[in-house]
Amino acid sequence: MRTSANELIEQLLDTDSFVSWDGSPLDVDPSPEYQLELAKAAQRSGTDESVVTGEGRLRGRRVAIIACEFDFLAGSIGVAAAERIVTAVERATELGLPLIASPTSGGTRMQEGTIAFVQMIKIAGAVAMHKRAGLPYLVYLRNPTMGGVFASWGSLGHITFAEPGALIGFLGPRVYEALYGKPFPEGVQTAESLYRNGVIDGVVTGPVFRRIAHRTLSVASGDVVEPREPQWANMIRDAPSSTEEVSAWDSVLISRSPNRPGLRDLLRHATQRVLLSGTGQGETDRTCVLALARFAGQPCVVFGHDRTGQDGEQTMGPAALREARRAMALAQELRLPLVTVIDTVGAALSKEAEERGLAPEIARCLADLVTLETPTLAVLLGQGTGGGALALLPADRVLAARHGWLAPLPPEGASAIVYRDTAHAPKLADAQGISSAELLNDGIVDRIIDENPDAATEPVDFALRTVLAIADELADLRAETPDELRERRHNRYRRLGIAEKHTARLR
Repeated sequence: MRTSANELIEQLLDTDSFVSWDGSPLDVDPSPEYQLELAKAAQRSGTDESVVTGEGRLRGRRVAIIACEFDFLAGSIGVAAAERIVTAVERATELGLPLIASPTSGGTRMQEGTIAFVQMIKIAGAVAMHKRAGLPYLVYLRNPTMGGVFASWGSLGHITFAEPGALIGFLGPRVYEALYGKPFPEGVQTAESLYRNGVIDGVVTGPVFRRIAHRTLSVASGDVVEPREPQWANMIRDAPSSTEEVSAWDSVLISRSPNRPGLRDLLRHATQRVLLSGTGQGETDRTCVLALARFAGQPCVVFGHDRTGQDGEQTMGPAALREARRAMALAQELRLPLVTVIDTVGAALSKEAEERGLAPEIARCLADLVTLETPTLAVLLGQGTGGGALALLPADRVLAARHGWLAPLPPEGASAIVYRDTAHAPKLADAQGISSAELLNDGIVDRIIDENPDAATEPVDFALRTVLAIADELADLRAETPDELRERRHNRYRRLGIAEKHTARLR
């Protein structure tokens, strides 16, 4: 069973809110045989082309929509269909509307040949201009989505979901078998496989995608939801702070507690969150989390380390860093603040990580974050080890949990280098200035989030306290212009370490 264009529109949009944008299809001067095919397709599908466009309301929000109709010549895209799509994209851009696209297609229309094939270029160009205008582009792939359609406007979404069991791929299995004399491997060109491999963000039914689209558009709107202060805010703000002093080594040990709350705990207290997955380029890393969310009303893109996904040698690899760069691109394109959350035992140390470009990806993350044209906030939530932590650190503002710490190596590793043993780890932790208090003193951190006395003993209150701190900082950052933010960020890191005369800590 396939979902028709009209059925999808009914699933996604508010009842009776859809208004068609479609006029008569462009006359492509078809041959008599092709003209007969078009007439039969129209009779069979109930539509005059393979695509339906228009606008409507999604939970009251005005949106534009483009939906393919597979029953019209297998949803194939020819010149008339492409012109209808591009006209709709351009109209959505002109009106400032978010756009939902739902392809289902065998690809470009063989009856029109190469001229239909190259239509994908102008569709992709129109979508790129829509995104450049800061407008959301959401994609819901239906069964099947193949060929040039998947390789153009079907793969350009800020978020991309697919319906369960959908056949999705580039080269159709029937074509593959005809060309190579053997069947295409089973289970590869499915929505579920693409999700597992980091090509799309998830597999959901149409009604569920409606909820996801609503949350995404709520965040992407950039509007601050009122009231800014949740009912629990005063209770959290007025709670007494811990005065207990601990050493840097004690903080290291505390940060490693298996009961310590992490990024997923913060997201449980966010609103309108949408979890995304993978790089969109065939890679995924379960040691990190990417999401769109609101913290106490403040919208943002969130990316950070997932402490529950790190185990032994299972630490962040190059794919995680490429996913981080996807988060940066999302924030820039949607003109949303970016929040990075640092809580890692370090980047992966493996043959695969080296061969797949771990170090260059760290460098690219640093360069992207320093020059990103949107507000940025980093949160040092727990362990901050090595390049995996550094890659997410550059930001307009940096918060640190009281027992968060940042170091080029774990203290045991530093001890092994300096003393050729691990017994001196406590001494190295104190000597290297890794604690939140010393990071604050050195200008690396701007604000410390209390733990009373340890986040693991008060996981809910700590998570709420952190959510409020993030919201406070985002509200302040939104008040500054992009030029002011970029200049301040440049000056912050240009002067780091030389603003005052520092003496070497290590003797």
